[in-house]
Amino acid sequence: MRKRAVALCGAAAVVAGMVTSVPADASAGRPTAPRTAQTAKLTWKKCGTSGYPTLQCASLKVPLDHSNPYSERITLALSRVPHTAKKYQGPLLVNPGGPGGSGLTLAGFVASALPEKVAAQYDVIGFDPRGVGASRPALDCAPGHFDPVRPDSVPATPALEKANLARAESFAKACGTKYADLLPYIDTVSAVQDLDAIRQSLGARQINYFGYSYGTYLGAVYAKLHPDRVRRLALDSVVDPTGVWYEDNLAQDHAFNDRHLAFMSWVAKHDKAYRLGTDPARIEAKWYAMRATLAREPADKKVGAAELEDTFLPGGYYNGYWPYLAEAFAAYVNDRNTAPLVEAYENFAAVDAAGDNGYSVYTAVQCRDASWPRDWNRWRADNWAVHAKAPFMTWSNAWYNAPCAFWPTDPLQPVDLANDSVPPALLFQATDDAATPYEGAVTVHQLLRGSSLVVEQGGGNHGITLSGNTCLDKHLAAYLTDGTVPRSGGEVDAVCQTLPAPDPLTAKAASTTARGSTLHGLLGFRG
Repeated sequence: MRKRAVALCGAAAVVAGMVTSVPADASAGRPTAPRTAQTAKLTWKKCGTSGYPTLQCASLKVPLDHSNPYSERITLALSRVPHTAKKYQGPLLVNPGGPGGSGLTLAGFVASALPEKVAAQYDVIGFDPRGVGASRPALDCAPGHFDPVRPDSVPATPALEKANLARAESFAKACGTKYADLLPYIDTVSAVQDLDAIRQSLGARQINYFGYSYGTYLGAVYAKLHPDRVRRLALDSVVDPTGVWYEDNLAQDHAFNDRHLAFMSWVAKHDKAYRLGTDPARIEAKWYAMRATLAREPADKKVGAAELEDTFLPGGYYNGYWPYLAEAFAAYVNDRNTAPLVEAYENFAAVDAAGDNGYSVYTAVQCRDASWPRDWNRWRADNWAVHAKAPFMTWSNAWYNAPCAFWPTDPLQPVDLANDSVPPALLFQATDDAATPYEGAVTVHQLLRGSSLVVEQGGGNHGITLSGNTCLDKHLAAYLTDGTVPRSGGEVDAVCQTLPAPDPLTAKAASTTARGSTLHGLLGFRG
């Protein structure tokens, strides 16, 4: 999935037939969890910031290869906000998605955003998955891979296609050269076994889990491999496991184009503020004209066509960015003022808040988890077909994932993740989510027997709980309090209305740097 919906993104973060990964020669049927070495107790130390003063940190060594518990050890970075209530419901592990998103600060956010009485009953546990952030080793395949100005993402000429292909192949080669011993073990199932090692280190028989975006896939895979070790499972913005990962990315392209059109319509409603017109189609034409100009003359030698796409992609994850993006758009079109556009690129560019490390882990996991086409003719045909209907980010997304066409490790074999053994799970999904389209949540609802699906009707943001919608948050709080889930007997168990769209910026707000909601600054873009 295209990553971080901020740094969601993760997306991008960024999953019924859920797909997990086992070796291609593994026997069919339910996978067997590998052995794990005895796990050491954790030593927690204060590491809190002004925003999250109660945060504590620890590290945990786990086997690189969980099938060989005495193999080389790697280190996972963990965080915790400890419980304070007499009633203790165990650890609540949280994950922001990606893959490649850091989860250390997310523990502090979740603990502070939940109702105090609910959070006090849990040890809220964040973690940097293997290869990510403060975990060691941390991947960085090709520093500066996304430095501007990159070739135009739309391969309208053979030269542009050749240039973008060379970048993708070079990145894959760099990863294989630098991390040959690590890449076979940077995948979702290995991360799942890390989760179980964390559970053991906490001395817990079961875990509670709350994941966003790709974190929903990680949690569902854990529930498949270890259903008896799951107490509660909350999944927000749900990845479709039937398409990991090639088909899911093509589905994203259509959904992100729809969100871009929704942004155009919002701009049209606020013509008084932006002076770009009242016809969304004509405003869209102005956006693509801006793109064409920047392809020829990058703004400040920094924002070309590819960088423009990176800048506006976060608007597909979170409409709170729309006023800032519209200001930059209007300044460029109306006044040829490039400064706001360059500032928007520096603040929002989806490649990406996790930087080179996040992208390196993203590719390592997605390219290893499942098969990708190795014939570039397939990519070319599929992406041109999608681009004809959804031009906003199709080719940008294709090149983001194109290293998988050249990846140096063999893919793992997906298995069916239908699950009738896990306790009732609670799923949250916006109907117009672009990074994880709605159909994926319906699929997972069907796969996880006994699960409940809460829908934000008309919502297009990615990562919808703990973001101001009290209706959604009441369902989450009730579930974490005593396991209560809504039941309707139909496809959807409860419906919450979306929050109002944002207003244009005031003069004061326009002069400040936008970072979005606290949550959307933590989630892993792309999936």
